[in-house]
Amino acid sequence: ELGQWPFTEGPGFGAARNPYDLERTPGGSSGGSAAAVAAGLVPAAIGSDGAGSVRIPAAWCGLVGIKPSRGLVPGGGWFDLFHGLSTNGPLARDTADAALLLDVLADTGTRHADAARSGADPARGPGRLRIGVSFATPWFVPGKVHPDVRSAVLRVADVLRGLGHEVIEAEPDHGLAGMAFLPRGTNGVRRGLASLGPGAVVEGRTREHARLGGLLGGPLLRGAKALEPLLAGRMAKVYERVDVLLAPTTARPALRVGHFDGRSYWPTGTGIEAACPFAFPWNVVGWPGINVPAGTSAGGVPLGAQLLGRAGDEPGLLALAAQLETVERWHERRPDDAALAAAASG
Repeated sequence: ELGQWPFTEGPGFGAARNPYDLERTPGGSSGGSAAAVAAGLVPAAIGSDGAGSVRIPAAWCGLVGIKPSRGLVPGGGWFDLFHGLSTNGPLARDTADAALLLDVLADTGTRHADAARSGADPARGPGRLRIGVSFATPWFVPGKVHPDVRSAVLRVADVLRGLGHEVIEAEPDHGLAGMAFLPRGTNGVRRGLASLGPGAVVEGRTREHARLGGLLGGPLLRGAKALEPLLAGRMAKVYERVDVLLAPTTARPALRVGHFDGRSYWPTGTGIEAACPFAFPWNVVGWPGINVPAGTSAGGVPLGAQLLGRAGDEPGLLALAAQLETVERWHERRPDDAALAAAASG
């Protein structure tokens, strides 16, 4: 509801399911879009990313998912509800399709698609980069990473070394990113709920979330916005050492459908922080990030890694993702046909 959670289920519409394992969520909040692409219903789709809602379902469904720089893709009033946190972005099976859809959304000709094609060209590629591997989470946000996720990210780092890049450890200084995020996100839910009208049927935790947004409005909301340039300055220092950051997209493999059933706002919120602590700082500062498939868990569900850059770095990130795809071949992976047939039959 209202783009709040990294799962796509609720009493109003039931549960979207992950084509790779029907007992698991495709992620969220753009989980329906990701599930449709992963299942082969459509070649690409659009999601919105206010705290990872494109990148998280891309990770759990084995897709390329792009959160563009703030302002690259025109948005309407809905995105203003979240005070600059949210932007639209593409989900696709391969980097070239995601880049092409990004160009359509941003009305930029073929600039990003050309960057992806260049990256996939062995004679050109993205050039030799210094890539920083990061497992850091913001202050007060849990940082425990599932062993399968850690192994997947480190494996991608090794692949990047094999492609000729220098890979080092590099941790960004997230500062008070959580404090800068919370008033903007909760106030967005408050305003979103108000836009539905007094008769809207929503979960109790959505109303709790909206009430918190009311408490965190006014001076706290203005203070959260004022923190952004300070945070951006602190986070940008890591790019004095590296060109790109490589980080987990989520801390855990895809959760089971119903994992948060019956939970109120606070247990749901702390649970999703533990599962998905890595994406939201880039929404706070408005910089781009791309999820790339990073392999599968021991249970056979997809895992993802983020390529993270500074504002306007989409062409470089896409060139790197396309180069990685030439050896990883993730676009050739498909969910089990029997599982999809079972899903279609209900």
